[in-house]
Amino acid sequence: PIWANAAWLEAVGAEDIAAAVARRLSLDPAADALAIEAAALSQPREGIRWISLGGRRRALKVTARPLEGGGVGVWTEDATEAEELREALRRNVEAHDETLNHIADAVAIFTPSRRLDFHNTAFAELFGLEPAWLAERPTHGEVLDRLRQRRRLPETADYARWKAAELERYVQLDSAPDELWSLPDGRTLRVVRQSHPLGGIVLLFSDITGELRLKAQYNSLIQVQQATLDKLNDAVAVFGADGRLRLHNEAFERFWNIPRQALTEMQDFEGVVELCLPRLHDQGFWREMKGRVADTDPAARAPASGEVRTSDGRIVAHQSRPLPDGATLIAFTDVTDARRLERALADRSAALAEAERLKRDFVGNVSYELRTPLTTIIGYSELMEGLGDQLPGRALSHAGAIRQAAEQLGRSIDDVLDMAQIDADEMALDLEDVNVARLLEAAAVRWSEDAETGGVRLSSLCPDDLGLIRGDTRRLSQVLDHLILNALGQTPRGGRISLSARRTLGEVQIQVTDTGRGIPFHVQANIFDRFVGRERGGPGLGLALVKALVELHGGWVALESEPGAGATFTCHLPERAEGAAGHPELEF
Repeated sequence: PIWANAAWLEAVGAEDIAAAVARRLSLDPAADALAIEAAALSQPREGIRWISLGGRRRALKVTARPLEGGGVGVWTEDATEAEELREALRRNVEAHDETLNHIADAVAIFTPSRRLDFHNTAFAELFGLEPAWLAERPTHGEVLDRLRQRRRLPETADYARWKAAELERYVQLDSAPDELWSLPDGRTLRVVRQSHPLGGIVLLFSDITGELRLKAQYNSLIQVQQATLDKLNDAVAVFGADGRLRLHNEAFERFWNIPRQALTEMQDFEGVVELCLPRLHDQGFWREMKGRVADTDPAARAPASGEVRTSDGRIVAHQSRPLPDGATLIAFTDVTDARRLERALADRSAALAEAERLKRDFVGNVSYELRTPLTTIIGYSELMEGLGDQLPGRALSHAGAIRQAAEQLGRSIDDVLDMAQIDADEMALDLEDVNVARLLEAAAVRWSEDAETGGVRLSSLCPDDLGLIRGDTRRLSQVLDHLILNALGQTPRGGRISLSARRTLGEVQIQVTDTGRGIPFHVQANIFDRFVGRERGGPGLGLALVKALVELHGGWVALESEPGAGATFTCHLPERAEGAAGHPELEF
């Protein structure tokens, strides 16, 4: 150097230019190179150099300019602050771009000249545009044209006008609202336009297809839920954890006689309670209900139910149920009629039970009162028959008829007592091992004399290896007696009555078959009903008692008959009578 100002000398640490030359001092070798280049090219040269000056890193703007008459002038200017700001701006821009590349929304920035300045990765992926083509910085119009070619813009009848209006937004951006684009592929995009601080426009595209679908499904579910609730007879209301009314049905309005407009205006729990107070004054009830709605303690929000009486005399059943989202469902049901009906049924049941008790007492008393004179009649008739030849033949015949009628009346009284005991569920079986073959043989012996008198042949056909069943011998004998007596009444002279039994899977079938008149079809359906079978002889209670006693053993009775061709009664008895029908202490 041939000349330098004081600032340069101070920077290099020299007293004067001669000392700097002697010591070959230089501010920056690169600045010297820039001066040599300017001299060689005879053109000005500039550059920014970062050097350490005064113990601090500083940026210097170096300008080398050729001088008239030869030589090069070098000027240095402190540009540290400007360069630091420029560097900070660069880092901010890079961080901004990096941030935009990581967001899900598509972003495109166009310069004031309508050329693409920046786009994030989501923009290229959303519209399926090639990154290499986007790197060429196409204009906004070129981007729109390519999107239209690939059918990724909303369908429009006049694309040219639509495109012109889209590009016109550069000068009308302040008034541009957000838009929704419905693309041909079924997607829906939200488009947001913003002015860029450095000029131009920023476009943000959000794919809200899934959001709209979920919203539509949610609205549909809400509508279905509301329609479902409106079809319920119960008054239902749903309160959120904040105590605000979220949902209610039409029955809630009718139940509390509240107009819909009033419920709309009173959205909080306190307001709804105020509307319900005219019909339910119990403040304690409403405080407890509020606790179940707004209390954060899970124990306080546990499901609860109960009944309360309203001011107009209704009985209201209420229920509260916590919902998964923190809300609480409250339902009210008018059970006044149900409670009245329950009371009426209870009163009726009590009256029927009392009537049944009176009937049993009456039947029992009457039956036992009849036994004394009946025993006397039977005794005197047997005494008269014992006189033998001392009585005229006609009187002796009358005495026999009296005895038979008295015995029949005694059996009828026993049947009535047994049926009354069964109706009262007071009859228990004395269970024991029963030999079926002996049971049938004993029945045939008991009735052989009556069968012989009536000219009917009575037989018992039972295999010896039939074995045992568990039952009540007395009651099974009573069943056979009634079936045989019924068969004797229907079988004319010369007919046959047969008793038989067989074992099948888990049961024994006992049959009583006769060759009598048979049973008309219209009577068969009700043959086991009480007092229906009078045309079969007897009071009509015997067959009903047969059915009841067999069912008491856990079995059932079947009838097969053809009018004029006799009848067969089959008793299906389980091998072991049901324990509930007998004395438990006798079971083994």
